[in-house]
Amino acid sequence: MEIHLKFIGILLIILSIMHIGFPKYFNWKTEFENISLINKQMMYVHTFFVALLVFLMGVFSFFYAKEIITTKLGRVISFGFTIFWLIRLLFQFFIYSSALWKGKTFETIMHILFSIFWSYLIIAYFLVFLK
Repeated sequence: MEIHLKFIGILLIILSIMHIGFPKYFNWKTEFENISLINKQMMYVHTFFVALLVFLMGVFSFFYAKEIITTKLGRVISFGFTIFWLIRLLFQFFIYSSALWKGKTFETIMHILFSIFWSYLIIAYFLVFLK
């Protein structure tokens, strides 16, 4: 299980770094022209903090995998991570519109890959919690 947490740690760190490219990839400069300053800044701030949280989850999972697995506190934190990623997976299917990916090859592939990724995180963290 330790190897899974280390692998997850690397993937989460990579995912957090990918957030740096969100403004350009999603064309926020143009998309945000007609929204209020507070909404624009909330998007940037919230994206930063989501990326920071994902980064810290990755660092924690990579560098403290053994402690996550072998301590009561680690297992409780693992359960919290399970809940976090379970809710994220549910949002993937019930909050995001399927119109964003259906019929679009790249978007459909990303939808499937991230759904698998969220599921992997849920299973791994939950199995750690159950130990």
